[in-house]
Amino acid sequence: MILRGPTVAVLRRAVLAILVIGLVGTEIELLLLKHTDGVWQLIPIVLQGAVILVLIWFGIAKSAASLRALQGLMFACLIAGGIGVYQHFEANVEYASDSNPSLSGSDLYKEAVLGSTPTLAPGTMVQLALLGLAFTFRHPRLRGSDHETEVS
Repeated sequence: MILRGPTVAVLRRAVLAILVIGLVGTEIELLLLKHTDGVWQLIPIVLQGAVILVLIWFGIAKSAASLRALQGLMFACLIAGGIGVYQHFEANVEYASDSNPSLSGSDLYKEAVLGSTPTLAPGTMVQLALLGLAFTFRHPRLRGSDHETEVS
């Protein structure tokens, strides 16, 4: 299947809009939840803030350098999201074990997944990172072109 330039351009803009809405919404939510207790909790706030700044840079400069910076930050968000899921899960395991020392095996796992710290919440970082990488995938600015061309 071959997608023509205008279709790709519309899809790319849609992905960018979804990315921006997701970043701003998640950033606001983390700040409202006071997700600021220590370095680990600040990482998603700082990363998302940096992504927003790079997107502003791209909006102004439309440069390949800004897209490369965005790609680097998106990979950092992927890693941070994975680490965050692990940390949320571990915190819930610890809390569940302390609250009910008799829990073990699948009961402990179930309690940890459903615990007070949303285990999969950091997965939002992974989703946003994938959106950012989709936005930059075969972007014409990375090839020195201003126009979307055929993409196979």
